[in-house]
Amino acid sequence: MTTTSESIMQLEERYGAHNYHPLPVVLERGEGVYLWDVEGKRYYDFLSAYSAVNQGHCHPKIIKALIDQSTKLTLTSRAFHNDVLGEYEKFITSFFGYDKVLPMNTGVEGGETAVKLARKWGYEVKKIPSNCAKIIFVEGNFWGRTLGAISSSTDPSSTNGFGPFMPGFELIPYNDINALKIALSDPNVAGFMVEPIQGEAGVVVPDDDYLLTAFNLCKENNVLFIADEVQTGIGRTGKMLCCDHHGFKPDVLILGKALSGGVFPVSAVLASNEVMLTIKPGEHGSTFGGNPLGCKVAIAALEVVKAEGLVENAELLGEMFRNEINEYAKTSSIAKLVRGKGLLNAIVINDSEESETALNICKLMASKGLLAKPTHGNIIRFAPPLIITSDQLMAALSIIKDALREFEK
Repeated sequence: MTTTSESIMQLEERYGAHNYHPLPVVLERGEGVYLWDVEGKRYYDFLSAYSAVNQGHCHPKIIKALIDQSTKLTLTSRAFHNDVLGEYEKFITSFFGYDKVLPMNTGVEGGETAVKLARKWGYEVKKIPSNCAKIIFVEGNFWGRTLGAISSSTDPSSTNGFGPFMPGFELIPYNDINALKIALSDPNVAGFMVEPIQGEAGVVVPDDDYLLTAFNLCKENNVLFIADEVQTGIGRTGKMLCCDHHGFKPDVLILGKALSGGVFPVSAVLASNEVMLTIKPGEHGSTFGGNPLGCKVAIAALEVVKAEGLVENAELLGEMFRNEINEYAKTSSIAKLVRGKGLLNAIVINDSEESETALNICKLMASKGLLAKPTHGNIIRFAPPLIITSDQLMAALSIIKDALREFEK
């Protein structure tokens, strides 16, 4: 029996939960910046699995690390030591300049870990009264869909029908220093958790001085600055971390996605001894967290980013992307603006959030050989693998502009 895209999508529709609404493309192979569907059509990948595939699909060095380790030892749980975890912990703490790392698997687990750490530090070190610790979040944030994550969400599609929610979370406007000042005046605040650029919200970039001012305010008020760099970290914005653009090191750093190059679920929370050692044995963990397979993959994934100059490439080609789209937007009725840093960018479509224009543009781009996905109705996010070349980027930009032209009024 011939397997077609349509037959595979029908299987998902019949047997799978209906918790996603993907574009009608069925992919079976990836290499570098390209993906192929089951009919053999090739696409430029301009989503990179929401920035998990910064190093490109099936990078040979990362795949080799996966294969080599998978033939030796994959999982011991943390009931025992394994011969890779310590090597990985030394490597990643040195790589990012922290004392300690707590390894987990997914980005949302990283966020949950950071919240637990901040609360425990708040009680053990800051001496916040029992069960009174607060974590400050900003409107428009997204760090997953667990009950903890949606308790800080302002997106009705994440929250409707799932209450009651986690107590001790306070929401303030993003990119609003005055609101943060007021929130931090509460002595029971343990942490401020923020994405340096809001990815899922549509690549929303704050004012240039927002993050550093927020960090300094946290210092003045003895509050932990928690950077959710799951999507913005590991080269995506033209620096190793997005916070590096602003010259400070967050108290707690959350990483995921590209930490494994999209090969294996790996996330991490990094912090100082003062913060990390507040959690004692038995108080937090994961069966798969720190498994030797994930550790070897993560080491290889980070080595690739440095060895291949992916941070520098993201900065250079991101500038090229925005320049080209900005030039196009000068005479466009459909492309309202482009925003972003490095190779994390978005085009805001000149239509309402309720319209399907952005979705239809993405479908047209897919038919022309480029994959991207809309967010919040009228925003299209573009995040290709950081290994993309200038020639590949210009070819992809040609597809993007051709698709936009067909929707010009």
